[in-house]
Amino acid sequence: MRPSDEQFRAAWPSVVRQLAAFAGSLDAGEELAAEAIARAVEQQRPIDDLVAWCTTVGRRLHVDAVRSRAAGERAMGELARRPPAEPASLGVDDDRYALLLVACDPVLGFASRLVVALRVVCGLPTARIAWHLGIDPRAASARLTRAKRALAAGAGRFEVPEGDARAERLPAVLECIAVVHAVSQRDALRPGAPADDLGRSALTLARAVQRAHPAEPEAEALLALVLLALARRPARFDAHGVALPLDEVDRSRWDRALLLAGLEHAAATAGTGGRFAIEASIAALHVAARSAAATDWVTISALHARLLAIRPSAAARAAAAIAQGHAALRAGTDPVEAEDALRALELEGSAASRRDATLALADLAWRSGRRVEAAERYAAIADELPASLAAFARRRIRES
Repeated sequence: MRPSDEQFRAAWPSVVRQLAAFAGSLDAGEELAAEAIARAVEQQRPIDDLVAWCTTVGRRLHVDAVRSRAAGERAMGELARRPPAEPASLGVDDDRYALLLVACDPVLGFASRLVVALRVVCGLPTARIAWHLGIDPRAASARLTRAKRALAAGAGRFEVPEGDARAERLPAVLECIAVVHAVSQRDALRPGAPADDLGRSALTLARAVQRAHPAEPEAEALLALVLLALARRPARFDAHGVALPLDEVDRSRWDRALLLAGLEHAAATAGTGGRFAIEASIAALHVAARSAAATDWVTISALHARLLAIRPSAAARAAAAIAQGHAALRAGTDPVEAEDALRALELEGSAASRRDATLALADLAWRSGRRVEAAERYAAIADELPASLAAFARRRIRES
């Protein structure tokens, strides 16, 4: 029986890591893994151990390639006998973490780290990476090529950092996972296939990093944030796949196991003061409310203000303005200040934050009773949205 898409997705990081260690190059490891998995897809016979099968095929492909270039049998014999470098303590989750540590090499800028993470760690095709990040596919491909060259030039051979070097890369690792999570929340809420499920990829990575750094509050807080988001995901759409606003969500559809796990981790890190601890507290307040109407927007708005002081990014500004607007509406006042902040983001933010700002302005206008204005804003942004959000925007336009 042919392995499932989920099995291929789970095998990818282990195969890449083992082949990269064997070939001495992340670039070569990825190419060998891609070819091995392509051959596995074509196999008619059952494959009992997909990782072992693909690793064996990849090693043979690499040996054959080196043999064709080898100057003598002596060098070839030494290479053929070399065992794959794979620490016994690392499983599938840890293989993803190991690859992410490699991707977060200081020789790379953040944008390059993220492209490598999405391609090599999450296994997304370059075209999908470009779509998720809102950049041209050629730019994504060029960025990936430059990043791999920089890694090869900087390290010489594929090597997973240990000790102090690993600890130094932890902030960059957490940041990459946070972006994977954010993209999953914005553009990949309804993945078409397991291989494109960035939400589950973020969870796998967050769990692996938290296990590797159990005393690090920010690693645990990020895990809480991802768990709480995935717990709420099943209820974010109606039966027709249309996205739902907070006040229409059926909370009984939330994943209770993920919810309780997320709340436990969020409680353990509350008050530690880090970025992810604050974000986890915000998410916990949302899910702890008995209903959307009971949401404590005043406290949530205050937490967003603290978060903005730590990290004044466009996304943080948008989230803070949205919370401020909801708090104003709850108090019975016009959300003027929040709308001014969102209009500023429409002019100067990134493509993603501009889109978020327009959506938020449309929602605030709708909730304030300015339905014509809301419809105009939804119409202006609908064609740029993922299908589920576009369907919601068009529903609001019809109802205005």
